[in-house]
Amino acid sequence: MHTAIFGKRLDRYIFRQLLFALLAVTSGLTALIWLTQSLRFVELVVNHGLSLGVFMRLTGLLIPSFVAVILPITTFVVVQFVYQRLAGDRELTVMRAAGLSPFALARPAFALAVLTTLACYALNLWLVPASLAAFRQFQWEIRNRIAAFLVQEGVFTEVSDGLTVYIRSREPDGTLHGILVDDERDKNNPATILAERGRILEGPTGPRVLLIDGSRQQIDNKTGRLDILTFYENVVDLADTAHQDGPRLLDISEATIPELLHPPSNIPRVDMPRWAAEAYKRLASPLSCLSYASVALLFSLTGTFRRHGGVVRPLASVGTMVVLLALGLAVGNIAARDNALIPLIWIHAALPGIVCAWLLLAPPLMPSRRRPLRHAS
Repeated sequence: MHTAIFGKRLDRYIFRQLLFALLAVTSGLTALIWLTQSLRFVELVVNHGLSLGVFMRLTGLLIPSFVAVILPITTFVVVQFVYQRLAGDRELTVMRAAGLSPFALARPAFALAVLTTLACYALNLWLVPASLAAFRQFQWEIRNRIAAFLVQEGVFTEVSDGLTVYIRSREPDGTLHGILVDDERDKNNPATILAERGRILEGPTGPRVLLIDGSRQQIDNKTGRLDILTFYENVVDLADTAHQDGPRLLDISEATIPELLHPPSNIPRVDMPRWAAEAYKRLASPLSCLSYASVALLFSLTGTFRRHGGVVRPLASVGTMVVLLALGLAVGNIAARDNALIPLIWIHAALPGIVCAWLLLAPPLMPSRRRPLRHAS
């Protein structure tokens, strides 16, 4: 009974260290990746005047995808670091001397790996597709709706691809004066539109600008002459009409598992194998949390004890992880080209964990021989 209570206390002691280290390392790496990736959207704030709240919301939707990628790796890093520190502080030696088996020592790490595996499944199957879908939708709205209302006085503003707007002044009631619209969305018929005044309106597909007392200048492709059409009122759609012909195309990153296994009809047939491989990759990759934790445990809990520690086993553990990560990329690429190789995704995710757990926990094949005790006559 005392041994069981002692073992539970040690489990809580090790698990607490693992959990706190995992939260710290994962949070730090996520913040670092978010900082580097968010630099791509600084231009929206600097050039288009988006608020800090919009910027944080837009970039914050990318965080779940970062966590899903790094969580298996941080699980390995934390298990390797904590157990190596326990070994360096002689705590593992004391625990072994107290009668704890390799399974008892590895139990907190396996519990942590199970939690991270469940978290990765929640991320891969629900949170990441939902957040990336919201990200793409929000980005689309910024491009087609919000940016049009951020036209600044005296500045040539690129509202969308091929559409630039300039205004001389804006009144408090929203009336625009001195408007120039350079419309090159139709590469075969570019046009320049001038108007004395106008107003931005909300249309069914996005913002529109109502132009009053102006002219439309366009080069006739057949004759090469400049055609000028004057008007009293004209409406120009400021939305990105190149992407408004139908519903927004579904991206592979925001598709759910059923959508990956049964892609929409507008997806090219040549991309079908890639979608199927992505579905099985999401289903199999969380198992790598268990595998990576098993690799760290195998190199931390096996081998001979060294008084001053050593670097061979940690380096071998890191090298094994690098090989596994490289194999993961290679397996994902070849499975996306040939779906007959999809089982390799499951093998890569689960087999290292099975092998390492067996080597760690299985009893030795050759039991050690002990000399029988001789009784004095």
